[in-house]
Amino acid sequence: MKYIGAHVSASGGVENAPLNAHAIGAKAFALFTKNQRQWVAAPLTAKSIAAFKDNCQRLGYLPSQILPHDSYLINLGHPEAEALEKSRAAFLDEMQRCEQLGLDRLNFHPGSHLGKVLEEECLRTIAESINITLAKTKGVTAVIENTAGQGTNLGHTFEQLKYIIDFVDDKSRVGVCIDTCHAFTSGYDVKSAEGFASTFAKFDSVVGFGYLKGMHINDSKKEHGSRVDRHDSVGAGFIGESMFSMLMNDPRFDNIPLILETPDESIWAQEISMLYGMIGK
Repeated sequence: MKYIGAHVSASGGVENAPLNAHAIGAKAFALFTKNQRQWVAAPLTAKSIAAFKDNCQRLGYLPSQILPHDSYLINLGHPEAEALEKSRAAFLDEMQRCEQLGLDRLNFHPGSHLGKVLEEECLRTIAESINITLAKTKGVTAVIENTAGQGTNLGHTFEQLKYIIDFVDDKSRVGVCIDTCHAFTSGYDVKSAEGFASTFAKFDSVVGFGYLKGMHINDSKKEHGSRVDRHDSVGAGFIGESMFSMLMNDPRFDNIPLILETPDESIWAQEISMLYGMIGK
């Protein structure tokens, strides 16, 4: 079963996210559990938590169909101690919010070395940040998203993702989210049939499909290997429609949230319908 959705608004309260997902025909959704542009937010209220769980149950959204995303401010590999602790505190808060909402995974960008430390040191710091947070929470998997490799961002190769996982103590609570735009612009050819096959064969051999906990399914405004993160609508960018069809007909991507982060939210319902229409063709 393919669970396709989008990163919907939680404006007015997290309980509105499942309503917004249902309105566009989504069978999965992503959300921010707090304002992603702020370090600190008011705690979730008991009323909001209960309403979120109620709406998810009523509309048929299980935790395995929901992929919350943390704040873009967080850098779990920050080379400076004070900034690192600030990021770790914010990440812990995000994981605890997921716990409160009954969610079982949290998607995050791994981090950046900012040109101040070696890549390996930054990757180990990210893993240490995950270990610290997992020790203080329960039931929520830390889901590392691959990046486009823009600037000093790490996580743009499968080997870097595996390096982080290798240093995580509880491997039952760490996973990966693959963003198709990020994969393409970081240098993986997911566009052609041959490239799609070889990319995910490599992913399986280096990381393993057992760690795949979700995907962001986006086209790209930038060219292959450009290392620039600019999403485009399905079929409108440099990747093109054929990759999405391959993904829709590949059972390895069943039973995880497949989330649109495409730029025109007014056509999300249309994109979701189009993606479901690709199945079996």
